[in-house]
Amino acid sequence: MPTVILSKMKTERKDQVDYKLKIENDFLSLNKLIGREIQLAFTGNIFCLNCKKKTSKSFSQGYCFSCSQQLASCDLCIVRPETCHYHLGTCREPSWGEENCLRPHYVYLANVSSLKVGITRESQKLTRFMDQGAIEALRIFKVKSRLLAGLVEGGLKEYVSDKTNWRYLINGKIEKEDLPYKRDELFEFIEPHIEEIYEKHGEDSVEFLMDSNLEEFQYPVLKFPQKIQSLNLEKCTSIKSELWGIKGQYLLFEYGAINVRKHSGFEVELSYE
Repeated sequence: MPTVILSKMKTERKDQVDYKLKIENDFLSLNKLIGREIQLAFTGNIFCLNCKKKTSKSFSQGYCFSCSQQLASCDLCIVRPETCHYHLGTCREPSWGEENCLRPHYVYLANVSSLKVGITRESQKLTRFMDQGAIEALRIFKVKSRLLAGLVEGGLKEYVSDKTNWRYLINGKIEKEDLPYKRDELFEFIEPHIEEIYEKHGEDSVEFLMDSNLEEFQYPVLKFPQKIQSLNLEKCTSIKSELWGIKGQYLLFEYGAINVRKHSGFEVELSYE
């Protein structure tokens, strides 16, 4: 019965997305546990993923309050990239910003619970799509920085949501759209907004991607939960059920699903039969 401090599951695209959970210095294949009864028993302990100290509450998906206020990866601009303030000299960690934000990004469309728009670093490759549970994804713009990605995404959000309905994500009921068709349609709508970005940031700041590949993903799911319920380890300290599947960062059980990434830093005792 290993004791695990939960963190975002590692993903790799194969015939089905392959999931691994970090356990100390090793990884446990979760796909092999699908169809078997597993138990997650919360010990009551929460640890900061950065400083490793025990904390009474997790902030920003896995950090103590102090680290959440100091780390650039926990700043508001991470969820609102158009507010990036590196150029103002106020980045919490300039070196982190240079490595993660001042790098090429993609703006993409994806079929997740329905059509959504999002952004991802070029270096992330396919990880972002799998973490969100996308069944299809299409890169539609390439930009020079996270700030520019946020500005482009902001214009697209007038036409396409940037939110995911987690209920549809875990029950498999997806309103699927034709992504290449939507891309072409959105290019017409967004062109005046892109012209404004060109005027301020230069003609090379944003690149239209006219023929990028459609990325497709299959998830290891035997069946979807009968009850659409989000399981919270602080309220339900022990989850014991047959693992029906994995999608996005959710473990799917008969009576609900748990978002593993949301519980980053939670210490659990993991057992399986």
